[in-house]
Amino acid sequence: MDALDRKILTELQQDGRLTVTELAARVKLSVSPCHRRVRDLEKSGAIRGYRAVVDPPALGLNFEALVFVTLRWEDSDTVTAFEEGVADVPHVIQAQRLFGEPDYLLRVATADLAAYQQLYDQRLATLPGVQRLTSTLVMKHVVDDRPLPQ
Repeated sequence: MDALDRKILTELQQDGRLTVTELAARVKLSVSPCHRRVRDLEKSGAIRGYRAVVDPPALGLNFEALVFVTLRWEDSDTVTAFEEGVADVPHVIQAQRLFGEPDYLLRVATADLAAYQQLYDQRLATLPGVQRLTSTLVMKHVVDDRPLPQ
């Protein structure tokens, strides 16, 4: 990946709806080579896809919590069962496995505190292998969905 590919990635992270013509103009390249580079970046996996960034409150998701999860056991069956279970919870919008304690960090979005409590009691606390859940409520987003540095 060279500097031109990085410029293309920077522009597409800022606006994934750019036409190839607009993108080519921004990175100072003709259309055909620019299109070829974008296709190559897609094929290599550097560009994983395109999506709309949706405002959670527009969907009625006004409450967000970060949930730290400690598993009772960390054998492969428990880890697999937990990860499959958490992947089936639509309100978990991010899940990351961590080194050390705790084992996982979940980002959860719900309508309000009552909806979060119900999700916590009925889904999160019943996930396979869960020993402890610790929640932290999100007050506000200071940096959110920032493009990756080049």
